[in-house]
Amino acid sequence: MNFLSPYRSSFIPLTINTLALGPLETNCYVLRSGEACWVVDPGLWPVELLDFLEREKLRPQKILLTHGHGDHIAGIGDLRERFGKIVVACPAPDADMLTDAALNLSGNFGMPLTVGPADELIRPGDLLTCGQSVWQVLDTSGHTSGGVSFYCEKSGAVIVGDALFAGSIGRCDLPGGDMARLIANIDRNLLTLPPETRVLPGHGEETTIAREKESNPYL
Repeated sequence: MNFLSPYRSSFIPLTINTLALGPLETNCYVLRSGEACWVVDPGLWPVELLDFLEREKLRPQKILLTHGHGDHIAGIGDLRERFGKIVVACPAPDADMLTDAALNLSGNFGMPLTVGPADELIRPGDLLTCGQSVWQVLDTSGHTSGGVSFYCEKSGAVIVGDALFAGSIGRCDLPGGDMARLIANIDRNLLTLPPETRVLPGHGEETTIAREKESNPYL
């Protein structure tokens, strides 16, 4: 299991645990604040995630998706099989990807999957409340047509999916991709966050806004 140390906010009761799941090591985030537990981007082969939730005696109430690619949605069915009905919140423009293996690209890898329609459609500007933590939905589309990031100002963290990585940005050569749009959204909605903001990406190690502003060759 690829498991990173938990991040605990010193400003609000919030813990963020990270697990890298599946062959693409997709980062899945478990948010805990008070009695609330949310999962962000449950990926392929989520056995480690399920075992972690059971061990910590957590029952997730909501699944947040940064975008609709197969490696970020594949664990939804396993979570629902283990824990029952869980609300799935998806960016509105990516909603059709949940029910179409061609659109979510899983069919391209010989592992076609669908997870059923979203329960909630989210859009940039929405505010999502998990326990005592509030997450603002930011437009970081360009990797997909509807990609979003989740920013919690009081915790100083932003979950960016495949929009921004340590030293790189998301691929834009896939259906729905638009590099100019992605870079413009990163510039407008991520690089304007406080420099010390922790950037929690969809793959790879975490970084900070300051580090990416200073050294990311794509920006």
